[in-house]
Amino acid sequence: MAIDKSNKGNIKEIYLAGGCFWGLEKYLSLVKGIFDTEVGYANGNTKNPSYEDVCHKESSHAETVKVLYNSDEVSLNFILKLFYDVIDPVAKNRQGNDIGTQYRTGIYYTDDQDREIIENSLKELQKRYDLPIAIEVMPLQNYFAAEEYHQKYLDKNPNGYCHISGEKFKKAKHAQDHQLRYRAKTKEVLKNTLTDMQYNVTQNNATEPPFSNEFNDNYKEGIYVDVTTGEPLFVSSDKFESGCGWPSFSRPISSDVIKELTDTSHGMKRVEVRSKTGDAHLGHVFEDGPRESGGLRYCINSASLAFIPKERMEDKGYGYLLDILY
Repeated sequence: MAIDKSNKGNIKEIYLAGGCFWGLEKYLSLVKGIFDTEVGYANGNTKNPSYEDVCHKESSHAETVKVLYNSDEVSLNFILKLFYDVIDPVAKNRQGNDIGTQYRTGIYYTDDQDREIIENSLKELQKRYDLPIAIEVMPLQNYFAAEEYHQKYLDKNPNGYCHISGEKFKKAKHAQDHQLRYRAKTKEVLKNTLTDMQYNVTQNNATEPPFSNEFNDNYKEGIYVDVTTGEPLFVSSDKFESGCGWPSFSRPISSDVIKELTDTSHGMKRVEVRSKTGDAHLGHVFEDGPRESGGLRYCINSASLAFIPKERMEDKGYGYLLDILY
């Protein structure tokens, strides 16, 4: 696994064991910011084990994926969340149909500073389970690359065995560490870069006039992003005509990009919608949307959004989202 450090930014590594390494390697290789993956055998008691040794001769190695990533693009914490999403974290020596110590789950680190990040991440994960988390956490003691036929196995054998679903692969391909790519700006910066309407809506919870706003009647293909950070929030295929006078969407691109708060202003009880990263006021969500689309109506101010048309998404850095337009 040769590394060209000249253009990979801040290179870091982590070793993840999560059952059969064929699927986990493919899954992690799709994540933006992870630029190289390799499968191998880690933390066992013999040197240079073969697949036969690991499976049948009790070498105590775990099938493991070596992950090299650019920490300027993706954080360890974000990688771990994706990792947890494709394993059963309370299962011991078993993942999917695979049983044995070689299929145990583990996080093996080479940088002592990573241990605190890993432990805090696991504390958060434990809150979701009654049974104890069974993921092994320890420094990397040894690692040996697996045989060549195991490397990029699912690329060479697209119909090969995998315990990870196709939906999870799709999710990995579109995963973005928003805390790194999209950053909140100070009010001073926003005051100098936004229009008065954009600033008042996003920072002061103002509401723009209905009907005479930029995107109410826009039905071109593309995505709508937070005007303060550029973070993708909504897609054109989820936009519908509600008659309310503001852009209406049936759902956000992901629940991870917004937050919902109780709003009791103006003598009403409503649910405010804000962008999670930029903390910008977007609008409100109501339960009178199309039933066939989930029944929700995200009523959003045009002034809180910027629109990226489909034909500009690639050159604007949003090409990874083109698939969701189909």
